[in-house]
This record gives sequence, structure tokens and C-alpha cells, in this order.
Amino acid sequence: MPENCKIKIVHIVTRLDFGGAQFNTLYTADNLDKSIFEVHLLAGPGGTMDKDIPMSHGSGHHKGIAISVIPELRREISPFYDTRAVFAIAAKLRQIRPDIVHTHSSKAGILGRIAARIAGVPLIIHTFHGFGFHPYQNALIRKIYVSLEKFCARFSSALIFVSKSNMDYACSLKIGKKEKYHLIRSGIKLSAYPAKADRNIILPSFGINPESLPRPVIVFSIGNSKPQKNMGDFIRAAAEISKTRKNVFFVFAGGGEELPKFKKMAEGLGASENCILAGWRSDSAALLSICDIYAMTSLWEGLPRSLVEAFASGKPAVCYRADGIADILEDGINGFSSEKKDISGFIRLLEQVIDNAELRARLAEGAKKTPLNDFDIDYMVRQQETLYKELALKSSLVVNS
Repeated sequence: MPENCKIKIVHIVTRLDFGGAQFNTLYTADNLDKSIFEVHLLAGPGGTMDKDIPMSHGSGHHKGIAISVIPELRREISPFYDTRAVFAIAAKLRQIRPDIVHTHSSKAGILGRIAARIAGVPLIIHTFHGFGFHPYQNALIRKIYVSLEKFCARFSSALIFVSKSNMDYACSLKIGKKEKYHLIRSGIKLSAYPAKADRNIILPSFGINPESLPRPVIVFSIGNSKPQKNMGDFIRAAAEISKTRKNVFFVFAGGGEELPKFKKMAEGLGASENCILAGWRSDSAALLSICDIYAMTSLWEGLPRSLVEAFASGKPAVCYRADGIADILEDGINGFSSEKKDISGFIRLLEQVIDNAELRARLAEGAKKTPLNDFDIDYMVRQQETLYKELALKSSLVVNS
């Protein structure tokens, strides 16, 4: 590698919304070794994190990385805008002339890789933070998505997965060659967990008396109101359980466009007092530290960072058995899992943990002992740096000056 030259890398994500894929993409871009890498980030408009990044005329900087908004890159499927997005991204890549393009999220993963191919980018990497296709889709649409992933995998230099189950599933569908597969966990700041927080201060902010008898049991979840997170089943479970257990409160931290709809749903089921939809919160680590159980009703996942955060906080979990969740949730050790959409089974398991304080304590100990070293976010960044350098070396890449 010529002296005083850097590897120029462009990360592409659909939108900078609150979410594990988006946060980890931004964290990676922020924390790559700037003595080795020159980092750029491309994203579509309208993300919830946009306001935190100073932008002017569609571009800006954040901790040493150049950020550009691609107006044509939109979350919704549109043949018109998707085609325009490919050529807009390709034009931007020709301008930047990167050595590596690294795409994240399903939409940006397809459009960004095609654009990188058109622009002649030497190395193209994609991280599957989960899949854009799932069993609940129209069969034809799902087949199209799988075919697109297979097509893009042909010219991908590396495919990164955040969970073993996603890796095995991609292999079963023949998406890319297995020698291109890499397991790099979606990381969290392990040193920040468990957080220090005062239950007697936080619970009253939700209208919960922390000193009432019997002691309040707090079931907590984090997510977005999009279909993947299946917030409706969390609310249905809250409504059913709180009928006979007035000391159990369900708190969901997360937002999204459909949050008002779910608030109406909770009201309609008579669960609004015991089911608190708190919207986006910046203190999720504190909320995890004062809750008793973490619950998740997602229908498909890569491997949710929030579950890792729950175990790092020493909290037992009750979840639907979705994709990468099985990588770290061990039934009877650190929590329980039921089949996806088995709401009655989910409620039964949750009630078991709610009603049995001894079991809850044992599962909490199991959560604390869950091996999470591979989930440290700085380790995640170093793994990606290593991969970038290895690929650059193997391809005899001459970096841009």
C-alpha cells in the first residue's frame, strides 16, 4: 500500500432511522481508523437521526465522515425512484471513487450493490442485518427478493451476517458462495450495561407507583412499529395478562409511523393503563436496568441488539423464536421462546416467569452469564477493519491517493 494513501470506503444505508442496522452503520463509519480509512456515508432522506447530523444542501460531516443524502433512495418500493436511485448512487460513487462499498439494509443492499457494480467499484460488501424477504410475504414477491439477493451476491466480494441462523438460511437458499460468508455480530457498548438507574424515579414517570403492593412487575420491549416487530402481539399479551395481574406493566420504547394506531389498539383492548407505549427513548439502558423481564414478539430478525442489551443488563427474556434470537436465547437458562405467532404459548411462558419470582431470579442469573464478548461494538468495528484490509490485500488493490 503506497505511503500516505488511505482505503476509501463508502457505506450505504437506506435511511438513518433509529434501529440496530442504522446505529451500527453510523458507529462503524465514525470509528474506523481514520489513519487507514477515508470514510463516506450515503443515505436516503427522512431518517429519524437526520436531525442529529448538521447538513447543508444534502451533505454534511459527522465525526470525520462525509455524509451525502441521495433523494431518490426511498424506503418504499418504486420502480421509478429505485431506478433513479441506482444511477444517482452510481454517479456519486464515480465522483468519490471508493475502493470499497459496504451496503446495509435490504433496499440499499440491492440498489447500492448494483450501483457500485455499474460504477466499477473494486470491492463490494453487504451486511445482512436480517433479510428483506420473509415467510409472511406474497410468494411471488418473496421469490423476486431472493432472486435479487442471489444476483447481487454474484458480484459481492464478501457477505456479512449478524447471526448464524441467517447465515445458514442464506446458504440453504444458495445466496452467494459460502467462502464469501463472514459472521460479524451486531455490537453494543457492553461497558454501558447494566446501567445505573433509580426505579423509584423512572416508574412514577410512567404513572406506576414503585412502592405499591404487590410489587410492580415490569415487562419491557424496544422496537419500531413496523410489521417486522409485530407490536400488536405485545399489546395483545399485555391486555390478556393485565386482566388478572394488575401489578404487571408492559412498557414498549419505540416509535414509527404506526405508533398512533397501536395506541388506539391498546385503548380498544382496555390495556392503556398497564400497556405503556412510550415512543422513542434515549434512556433504554436505564429502562432495561429497572425492568424485570424483556419481551419480544418480532416475526423476523437478524439478531436484535436489544436482546443482547437485555442479557447484558441481567434480564431474562421471553421471545418469539425468530431467526438469530436462537443464537443466544437458551430455553430454561436465560429465558424462554415460543413459536412465532403462537400468542397463547408466548403468554403462557410470560405468565410463568411473571408469577414465579424464584424462576425469574434463576433466569436472570443465566442472562448475566450469557457469553457476549463477540457482541462488543468496538470488537465489531475491528473485525470489519480486518476484513477490509484482507480483501484489499487479496485483490492487490491500489488505493486512491
